[in-house]
Amino acid sequence: MLKEKKGEMNIYSDDITGETYQVHESSYVDEGASVGEGTKIWHFSHVMKNAKIGKKCSIGQNVNVGSKAVIGNNVKVQNNISIYDDVILEDDVFCGPSMVFTNVINPRAFIERKDEYRRTLIRRGASIGANATIVCGNSVGKYALIGSGAVVARNVPDYALMVGVPAKRIGWVCKCGVTLKKNEQKGNPEQYYCSECGNEYMKEKIVENGREIEVLKPVNEE
Repeated sequence: MLKEKKGEMNIYSDDITGETYQVHESSYVDEGASVGEGTKIWHFSHVMKNAKIGKKCSIGQNVNVGSKAVIGNNVKVQNNISIYDDVILEDDVFCGPSMVFTNVINPRAFIERKDEYRRTLIRRGASIGANATIVCGNSVGKYALIGSGAVVARNVPDYALMVGVPAKRIGWVCKCGVTLKKNEQKGNPEQYYCSECGNEYMKEKIVENGREIEVLKPVNEE
């Protein structure tokens, strides 16, 4: 429900929760969409019926949010991004300009595959760089950082720093976004630390889907 107009921004109240959010006059939020308190939706964007957007989000210019998309709290979606059905963004996710999600692995213009969408999950605090692509059916771990232009075609572990085509892990990043260093002083080659905030992490090996992978776990993360 429209409450008031402030310059080019319309201030709405959610029909169910009563929470207020702002929508640029050039954008559309379909009836039935849910938008949280303090969220701002900028120019030429479209939020479709039944889409869910949390609190204090920023939805940039020329963004489309599908009817089965879910966006958590404090998410930043930059310009020129389509968040398709079955894409889930947890809290504090950052999506850089013109990055790409998909939801069908083998699309054809002449075959409808709406019942074959594959879920994409971006975990809390992860950042995806400009022009990167996340192939559907994969997940990006907590606080991982995907470099600009990378193509993610498999699951990404928490705190991983991924670059290239296809994306490969070249290091680890802290919750604060700084690249981690090995903690040589403690003499443990599996321990890493952040030179910026002091957080420490331990590298471990686990088996996932029959494949051994390396993961990073916080020791004293704030």
